[in-house]
Amino acid sequence: MEEIKKENKEGTVEQETLLEKYDTEARFRKFDKNSIPGIIVFIVCIGLSLFHLYTAWRGPLVTLMHRAVHTSIIMALVFILYPFGKKSSKKAPSVLDWIFALGSAALGGYIVLNYKALVMRAGMPNNVDVIFGIVAILLVLEAARRITGKEISLLAILFLLYAYLGPKLPNIIAHRGYSITDIAEYMYLTTEGIFGIAIGVSSTYIFLFVLFGAFLQKSGMGQFFNDLAMAIAGSGKGGPAKVAVISSGFLGSINGSAVANVVTTGAFTIPLMKKIGYKKEFAGAVEAAASCGGQILPPVMGAAAFIMAEYLGIQYIKIAVAAIIPALLYYLGVIVIIHLRASRRGLTGMPKDQLPRVWDVLKSRGHLLLPLIGLLYLLISGRTPIYAAFFSILFTIAVSAIRKETRMSFKDIIDALENGARTALGVAMSCAVVGLIIGVATLTGFGLKLAGAILFLGKGNLFITLILTMVACIVLGMGLPSIPAYIITATMAAPALARMGIPPLVSHMFVFYFGMLANLTPPVALAAFAGAGIAGGKPAQTGFQAVKLALAGFVVPYIFAYSPELLLIDVTPLNIVIVVITAVIGVVALGAAAEGYLFNELNIFFRAIMLVSALMLMLPGWHTDLIGIVLFSIIFTFTKIKTRKSEVLSVDVNQ
Repeated sequence: MEEIKKENKEGTVEQETLLEKYDTEARFRKFDKNSIPGIIVFIVCIGLSLFHLYTAWRGPLVTLMHRAVHTSIIMALVFILYPFGKKSSKKAPSVLDWIFALGSAALGGYIVLNYKALVMRAGMPNNVDVIFGIVAILLVLEAARRITGKEISLLAILFLLYAYLGPKLPNIIAHRGYSITDIAEYMYLTTEGIFGIAIGVSSTYIFLFVLFGAFLQKSGMGQFFNDLAMAIAGSGKGGPAKVAVISSGFLGSINGSAVANVVTTGAFTIPLMKKIGYKKEFAGAVEAAASCGGQILPPVMGAAAFIMAEYLGIQYIKIAVAAIIPALLYYLGVIVIIHLRASRRGLTGMPKDQLPRVWDVLKSRGHLLLPLIGLLYLLISGRTPIYAAFFSILFTIAVSAIRKETRMSFKDIIDALENGARTALGVAMSCAVVGLIIGVATLTGFGLKLAGAILFLGKGNLFITLILTMVACIVLGMGLPSIPAYIITATMAAPALARMGIPPLVSHMFVFYFGMLANLTPPVALAAFAGAGIAGGKPAQTGFQAVKLALAGFVVPYIFAYSPELLLIDVTPLNIVIVVITAVIGVVALGAAAEGYLFNELNIFFRAIMLVSALMLMLPGWHTDLIGIVLFSIIFTFTKIKTRKSEVLSVDVNQ
């Protein structure tokens, strides 16, 4: 085990380089702690975290003020930490960076200091209001470009142009048009644009849960998940690949960044997968599929669950409960293909003497699970996510003190406060710039136009409408982090499903899945490309392998679209049992069809039967379930008998 950890430490520089290549959030300046920029960033980050902890305890400011303070401070940090371009200095901010940072702070200060006057003249902005609004839009676009990449800023610019040029566009998408004054006021001085629902959730739930994740990491939770995954699955067939799935799933749910998760856990798991015989592309794809899946895995779901709860107006815990079965089916699908690949190629696990024991891991660090258990208890008992996150942070500090090796010092607490604020920057700026897109969609009615177009093309057929919505979500989500991808797709595509009679939770979960899967779907598959970078494989091939591994993720949303029982909506215990059993068999059949192997090689004919079985089991109705089970049972029995005969023959020959 020590040798494994040593290998893991050796590639730290390579990890950072790779992370910067595929994750724009990792391209920040690294200041000396004693330098002026370093001191400023440190103080502002600590202050920002304490501000959110205080408002979680005492209650937030007035809505617009609270969101403005949150956004302006975060933008200021982004301009100090993130350079303008590749040729810009990575050691110190430029004069322009400082101007932008001060301008960002002024945007929040203007709203706080003039709040009453702004409310009194709502709808009638003066020239100063308009100037601040224009500056706010420009700074949000630039800050988002620096930290999340140019794609989302370019998309926001296109939407802003759409709002301005409405009357000059083709009739199918035309609208009356809005002046620069109208756009600036709507985006800056209301809670519909920059300071809309997305940044509202960022300034409350998301920041606190990101901070909670920073405290968990500082207490040693990341190492605990890795060790526990090694102890549970390390010695089985294809052990390291299963370890990657388990550990990346746990961590991905908390940290919210698929690419960062690929690089951090993949640096440990991908070399182990290659060592036991998995090909480079497959090893990178396993990590990408597992890391992306963390976004759909409760309890935290990469923070998107909080935005979904806010949009739908339902309790967060209902979202988390609804997501459990589909998320487990997704991971079952990944593990099935991993297991079949290992069985097919005779890939064994790691020697048990090189692995930790489950009991030893639980005994030394198992107490770190208590904050997560406490979080779930508070949420289930009806407490708000803000209350639950606040007390879970305090509980993490207390629980870490149980054992000396996990005890958090004062420095650890300060570091967690700083790291939490830094980690929240990308999410917050994504939410702010997405606010521009959603603001334009609301102002112009574009979301309804797109929904109408999808329905028109679908011609009233639910299946075709689902396919078109899936394609729209994958295209809209390409190159975007999961949270902005969900917000955009929920606004643009989910209404089409709602108008087809799909329940709101089902339609939002459907678009959420495909927005997430855009991270590993070529041609723009950032998580898969990051996995390929670590494994040394070909990016495109790694992306296609990741899609194959995540195949269940492409099918499960169709299952719950036709059978909402999978999301535990209006169900009886018998419904749940039937739906889960048929879905599990369907996922196994799908994996066998994709891999071309069950107990032995499956020819094309048998693979086709398995695929039909999987599709039948995923369609609603007892008759399709019966057909699926019968087909699966035939192939299962035939291949099992064939394998036993081969084993008997092999024994006879050897004797």
